[in-house]
Amino acid sequence: MVTAKLTSKGQITIPKQIRESLHLHNGDKVQFLLQESGEAILRPITKTVDEVYGKLKKPKAQSHSVSEMNAAIRKRMRESRG
Repeated sequence: MVTAKLTSKGQITIPKQIRESLHLHNGDKVQFLLQESGEAILRPITKTVDEVYGKLKKPKAQSHSVSEMNAAIRKRMRESRG
């Protein structure tokens, strides 16, 4: 089990093991889902095409539609989560 400590300002540092497992990086956003049982689920928020536009471009790369890019991003996110 991995634990983290809550600061007086209500902040926590997500342990490295969890950040690596979720492929989280500086500036990424996460979502907390509160369950009826009182447990909370931490989930990375998938980036939109607008947020990654230009980062995926390769010289002389073929153009793709927004739906093709969204599908490719979803596929890559699924693959990276194992």
